[in-house]
Amino acid sequence: MKMTDSQTIDAPPDRVWAALLDPDILKACVPGCQEMTGSAEEGFDAVVVQKVGPVKATFKGGVTLEDMVEPSSLTITGEGKGGAAGFAKGGADIRLEPIEGGGTELHYDVEAKVGGKLAQLGSRIIDGFAKKMADQFFTDFKEAVEGPKDVMEDAAPETAEAGDETTTEKKGWLGRLVKS
Repeated sequence: MKMTDSQTIDAPPDRVWAALLDPDILKACVPGCQEMTGSAEEGFDAVVVQKVGPVKATFKGGVTLEDMVEPSSLTITGEGKGGAAGFAKGGADIRLEPIEGGGTELHYDVEAKVGGKLAQLGSRIIDGFAKKMADQFFTDFKEAVEGPKDVMEDAAPETAEAGDETTTEKKGWLGRLVKS
């Protein structure tokens, strides 16, 4: 399975780069990750629990970061063994491009392979699962790098005073009800 996509992150490339090397951020972003230890220089050991179709497995394996060109590109590769469920291997080539306004465009090319019982599930299930995992990882990664959004950003704008004519216009029947 191969997949290519990108994610716009509201943070400078050096901050995105640092997050890609941080085991705590990676652990938080890898779906089902129970444990991640190690370093970017020597590689990470990870334990990930996942359910793919009817098969649930605990994968133990390693993650390495290679071809690192700070702060613009790197390759993440990983391999995990899930006992009787089989194995999973994969990797992602990641490119970071600065964008106007101080953000970063993160481009990724992902490839994944499975074997054992997992491979018997069929390519449609495996491809869908791999896409879902990659999308979830990069979405969670974006949120982790950007930090929590201001709660007020998502809230509705403050309402106008009860006597303000724009209240009625903006809120329709609800504005008329409040005004009366």
